[in-house]
Amino acid sequence: MRDPRFWQHDGIIPTLLSPLSALWRAGTYIRHLTTTARHPGCPVFCVGNFTVGGAGKTPTAIELFNILTALGRTPHFVSRGYGGSITGPHRVDLKSDSASQVGDEPLLLAHNGPAWVSRDRFLGAETAHAAGADAIILDDGLQNPSLIKDCSFAVVDSVYGIGNGQVMPAGPLREPLLNGLEKVRAIILIGDQTPSFITNLPASVPVLRAHIEPINGAEFSGQKVMAFAGIGRPEKFYDSLKQVGAEIVKIHDFDDHHAFSAQEIAALHAQSSQLGATLVTTQKDLMRLPMQSRDAISSLDIRLVFDDPDQLTTIVKAVLANG
Repeated sequence: MRDPRFWQHDGIIPTLLSPLSALWRAGTYIRHLTTTARHPGCPVFCVGNFTVGGAGKTPTAIELFNILTALGRTPHFVSRGYGGSITGPHRVDLKSDSASQVGDEPLLLAHNGPAWVSRDRFLGAETAHAAGADAIILDDGLQNPSLIKDCSFAVVDSVYGIGNGQVMPAGPLREPLLNGLEKVRAIILIGDQTPSFITNLPASVPVLRAHIEPINGAEFSGQKVMAFAGIGRPEKFYDSLKQVGAEIVKIHDFDDHHAFSAQEIAALHAQSSQLGATLVTTQKDLMRLPMQSRDAISSLDIRLVFDDPDQLTTIVKAVLANG
């Protein structure tokens, strides 16, 4: 599914949908009232966002993993495993697990460190802790009430921001912005722009600026490429390819978390061959391809780079110091 265009603007459609937004908020409130939050026994760092759709949570979680590891910790990732069939708790096995079983994001995370999928976030965190984790990185789950978090970050795309600022389905917010702000230690703003809501934030919510940096961009500089993506906002991927000097001759958009069929993969190869172009996709999309298909398709690998890396490290150290 792609975000509807009216999520970016006020208008008649958001107004008509506002009663349904009220029902969504009521359901969220009832869920919080009827859920007992528990702590797994080690620090929990949550990487979430205020809106639905991609904002950069996965590269943020990986960078947080690197910081915790550098500080001598043994962090594990815990994810719901969106798009996967396994309910968990289950430790992701790169040799045998597929995206249809565990989801694409856990597979990508597992390339960097121990990763677990669990529909029950608390049970997943507790199991990871029992398996040796002394810090948990919760990939998504800012709005999940079952797990007590020691520190939560909201990742925000600087171009998309919070859309029209309304709650689903009238807008892209998962909950009212003020509710979300009460939960976070800091906002991680990815990109060079500044959404209007950022200028009105309370002083208690710091903003850490960061940007996406291609790791292997030189491979595509001056190359003709045919790009395809099944992520929340594929235009960000295409922009990154242009920034490294790739010549995009054709693009193909698929739904977020799309499961690619053998016929689709064959058709993409055939068209890229006709165009004399390299077939390239995102790291996350590559995880959803069959293992035997990955070697023949390139990916633009990325990492998150903070404008001031010490800001995040200082926050992490303070959380660890508090136990």
